Amino acid sequence: MGYEGYDDYLAERFEAHRGHLRAVAHRMLGSVTEADDAVQETWLRLIRTDTRQIDNLGAWLTTVVGRVCLDMLRSRRSRAEEPLETVPQHPAVPTTGTGPSPAPDPERDALLADSVGVALLVVLDTLTPAERLAFVLHDLFAVPYDEIAAVVGKSPAAARQLASRARRRVRGAEVPDADLARQREVVDAFLAAARAADFDALVAVLDPDVVARTEVGVTTGAAAVARGASRFSRRAGVPVPALVDGRTAMAVFVEGRLDRTLAFTLVRDRIAVIDITTDPARLALLDVELL
Repeated sequence: MGYEGYDDYLAERFEAHRGHLRAVAHRMLGSVTEADDAVQETWLRLIRTDTRQIDNLGAWLTTVVGRVCLDMLRSRRSRAEEPLETVPQHPAVPTTGTGPSPAPDPERDALLADSVGVALLVVLDTLTPAERLAFVLHDLFAVPYDEIAAVVGKSPAAARQLASRARRRVRGAEVPDADLARQREVVDAFLAAARAADFDALVAVLDPDVVARTEVGVTTGAAAVARGASRFSRRAGVPVPALVDGRTAMAVFVEGRLDRTLAFTLVRDRIAVIDITTDPARLALLDVELL
C-alpha cells in the first residue's frame, strides 16, 4: 500500500492498526486476498474523511472495516462463487431475533472464541452476514455492541441478539472426526472420484454444506464443490498423501516442487472443509509431513 502524497502521521497511525484490521477482515471473509482488499478500502475511506472529527481512530477503523466486510459478504451471496480451478498466485500480504439469550458466561465464551477455528470454517458461511459480523466482532475481538450496532444499522439490543444467534449455532457445530485412518479413506475416495470426474461419487463424500477455501474466495455446497473438484483434478501435478499442520491432506507436486496443498476437515465421515493453499509464501509456513 502506498502512502505517497498523504500525511505521514496519518499513515503511521493507520499502520499501527493494520494488524488488527487485517485480523478482523480475515476472520470475517476467510480469504487473505479479500481481507487485504478490505483493509485497503478502509485506508481509502480514511483519507477521504476529515480526521479531525474522529475521536477514537481504532474504533472508527474497526467500524469501517466491518462495514466493508459486510458489503463484501452480501456481494458474495449475490454472485456465483469462484470455481476451484481458478486459483491464481497471489503474494502473501503482511432484524432482532426472538427468544431469550442464554445466560452470559464469560469463561465459556472466551474458550469458544479461542477454539472456534474449525467451527468458523464450517458454520460461519451458514450465518447471515449481519450475524457473522456481530459474532466475529464481539466474541473474537471484544467490540462493544453499541459499536457493532453502528455497523449493521441496528440497535445495540438487536446486535446482541445477532451475536447470540450466531453463538448458539457455533456451539452446536459438529465435532470434527479424529480417526486419521478413516479420514484418509474418505480423502482417497474424494481424489479417486475427482480424477474420474464422477460427480455423484464426489457428492457422496462431501458434506451438503461443505466449504472450500482458496486465497481468492470461498465455494460452498456439495454440488458447487464437486463441480470445481472435477475440473481442479485435471491440473498438472502429483498428489501425495500428507498431514498439513496435523490435518489429513494432499500435497500436490509439479516437477518435484510443492505446488499446492489441500487440507481436509471431516464431520461424520464426510468432508466438511477443504483449505487449498497455493501461494508460495503461505506454503512455506505450513508444516507439511508426507505420508
